[in-house]
Amino acid sequence: MTPNASFQDLFSIKGKVALVTGGSRGIGEMIAAGFLAQGAKVYISSRKADACEATAQRLMQAYGGECIALPADLSRMEGVGGLAKRLAERESQLDILVNNAGVAWGAPLEEFPEVGWDKVMDTNVKGVFFLTQQVLPLLRAAAAGPSPARVINIGSIDGIKTAIFDTFSYGASKAAVHHLTRFMAAHLTKERILFNAIAPGPFPTWMLSTGVGFGGETDTADWSSVGARNPSGRVGTPQDIAGLATFLCSRAGEFVVGQTIACDGGIVASS
Repeated sequence: MTPNASFQDLFSIKGKVALVTGGSRGIGEMIAAGFLAQGAKVYISSRKADACEATAQRLMQAYGGECIALPADLSRMEGVGGLAKRLAERESQLDILVNNAGVAWGAPLEEFPEVGWDKVMDTNVKGVFFLTQQVLPLLRAAAAGPSPARVINIGSIDGIKTAIFDTFSYGASKAAVHHLTRFMAAHLTKERILFNAIAPGPFPTWMLSTGVGFGGETDTADWSSVGARNPSGRVGTPQDIAGLATFLCSRAGEFVVGQTIACDGGIVASS
């Protein structure tokens, strides 16, 4: 071991600037909340401006710190470019980018529409790549400092294993996100921009609620019945996903690069 190795602030992200896309609800909101609680300055983006601003205000009231709403439609190049431009007008560097914005589409194989393919791929894959490209100057500026810049792409266990739902484009898009993460890591690790992906399992989100028949309700949904099918006996919590994201963005996670880490309570391991 290196003499006099320091373990102080091993998991700290205090003072870092983060952008979390799809941050107005679900997993994005969970990660944004965790980052705020740990002392980061957080920008959140989502397609609906009112919802984005409401979440930013709610998170600041709950966790303190500074949370700024920058709404954008990341399925369109105008939205991607506009978000990057507005962020660059406010910040000289970006320490953490969490590419979480995503959509799903379900339909039987014989009826699956082209729009259901294109919308999912445009948001989940194209948006991830081009937003990362557009904010590269800010990531490079952060990487020139004492700590590497970090990019976390939110994939899914549906990109690792076959889902039970007829969400053909969603699973394919998340598998693409996982491989894109490795591809970007191969190109940018030497510039001290570190890429990893998280593949969440079941979390109490609007998207999962619609998929399992709860109609988008999250507060009244029977999550215990969903969790009962998990090897861990429960669904994920905000602490689970925010904890992993915080680790990857801290000194503790600095040597973890190009990985896709399942955060799923053991579903992939047991499948």
